[in-house]
Amino acid sequence: MGILNLTEDSFYDGGKNNSLKKALAHTEKMLLEGAFFIDIGVASSKPGSPLILADTEKKCLLPYLNELLREFPTTHFSIDTYNSEVAQMSLDLGVSMINDISGGQLDSKMFAVVAAHNVPYVMMHMQGTPETMQQKTEYKEVVNEIAYFFSAQVKEAQAAGIHDIILDPGFGFGKSREQNFTLLKNLKHFEGLNSPILVGVSRKSMIYKTLGTTPQEALNGTTALHAWTLERGARILRVHDVKEAKECSDLWQTLQ
Repeated sequence: MGILNLTEDSFYDGGKNNSLKKALAHTEKMLLEGAFFIDIGVASSKPGSPLILADTEKKCLLPYLNELLREFPTTHFSIDTYNSEVAQMSLDLGVSMINDISGGQLDSKMFAVVAAHNVPYVMMHMQGTPETMQQKTEYKEVVNEIAYFFSAQVKEAQAAGIHDIILDPGFGFGKSREQNFTLLKNLKHFEGLNSPILVGVSRKSMIYKTLGTTPQEALNGTTALHAWTLERGARILRVHDVKEAKECSDLWQTLQ
């Protein structure tokens, strides 16, 4: 899953794709490098970011989405949103999947919208909101508590009519660096929930703070973590650098 950030405020690539020409070129590059999904995001979700209003998100997203769907009609586009109105608009236009960092907690209508369109739904775990999440990093047992969250939310989503659910433990979303590595170490624990696991660790602080570098210097560390998450059950990698992630995945599959 290649990341197409349209926000000015992303922690790594904010502002890099903030024109139609740049967004189209980056999408084409990621597809040529082997991306299966392109995940489009308007709202910043880095720590401290306020929530975005649905109307604001739609106004920003729509011109890009119309052009992307026109230029790449057979591509599987995912929309990174926690607003059901944005999900509704995007699904009506023909996107393939919704990626919700709130796991259905920020908008009570999200499950019904996704179910009505019969598309896959990425359910991520996050404590609080992006604005508050790094103030909410206390767990008694981080792996078990997140598994319990998924168990409850999956039942609710299935009851609403969603049949294809992908789980994302939410690395960096309301977790300390130590908790992130505990999650990675125990990723196989989530296989018991019988849903594919998506992992988003690309260039995150658990890598660059551990290594004492920056997001710009965190590609090698990202690739290492990708290999270890694949070994522990990850089935979708959400990445900034598609070529390197695809090579990692191809080598891992050959190893098997």
